[in-house]
Amino acid sequence: MSALIELDDIEVHFKVRARRSAAPVTLRAVDGVSLAVERSQCLGVVGESGCGKSTLAGVLIGLTEPTAGRVRYDGRDVDTRRSKDVRRSIQMVFQDPVASLNPRRRVRSVLAELIDYHGLVPEAGMTSALNSLMEMVNLPPRVLEARPRELSGGQRQRVAIARALAVQPEVLVADEAVSALDVSAQATVVNLLADLRAELGLTIVFISHDLGIVRTLCDRVAVMYAGRVVEEGAAETIFTAARHPYTRALLRAAPDLYRPDAGRDAPALGGDPAGPST
Repeated sequence: MSALIELDDIEVHFKVRARRSAAPVTLRAVDGVSLAVERSQCLGVVGESGCGKSTLAGVLIGLTEPTAGRVRYDGRDVDTRRSKDVRRSIQMVFQDPVASLNPRRRVRSVLAELIDYHGLVPEAGMTSALNSLMEMVNLPPRVLEARPRELSGGQRQRVAIARALAVQPEVLVADEAVSALDVSAQATVVNLLADLRAELGLTIVFISHDLGIVRTLCDRVAVMYAGRVVEEGAAETIFTAARHPYTRALLRAAPDLYRPDAGRDAPALGGDPAGPST
């Protein structure tokens, strides 16, 4: 099976200044990442804050232009100046639904505008299409008349997922999509993503700090450290037979509700983190 999305030696560099008078240095946010995601696969991307996960997500959806490397979608090279069809095919669910949803607009208006812009449904079928979207994300039709502030955190994130699904994408990039939610809402959203993947054949790139969720949801896992992928493989292999010291350190640091003392006496990862700037 050929990959639906391929990243080939992607680099993203930013010029930054530690102080106003200092000379700029190059921050290597992503430093030579190559990944392939098969159709209908769920790839988990894990690593500590600042390792480049969200920057990589920006490259995937065309918000961030890579300094070097290529992005291929369905065998075609794409860049940030993407066609309307490619933009529609790769959608993102952001971490904070409060920030990503317009607080002044009702859910119906947000979803209908997208569907109309892409010409996916005739005007006469709009109400039916909107009701189907609500059913798809397990929300009642009355939510269509609500504004974001009138909804709970879990409901807002499901509206954000409905917004991504409104344009009938093939790929969903979820960037810390459950980290701002309580445990109950997290479970609801993760189960929803699993169901949508099964029903629609969605390809998902799931970026998260929560290793437990990644193990449950994802087929494959890529571990990022200082802008690079240091280990990649089948999820069960990564979680049971990790080879890289950083991966093993991440797994030791993850809380275990059934063994609260697990990892407490394990040695910390030695040395200092690699500097991302040059």
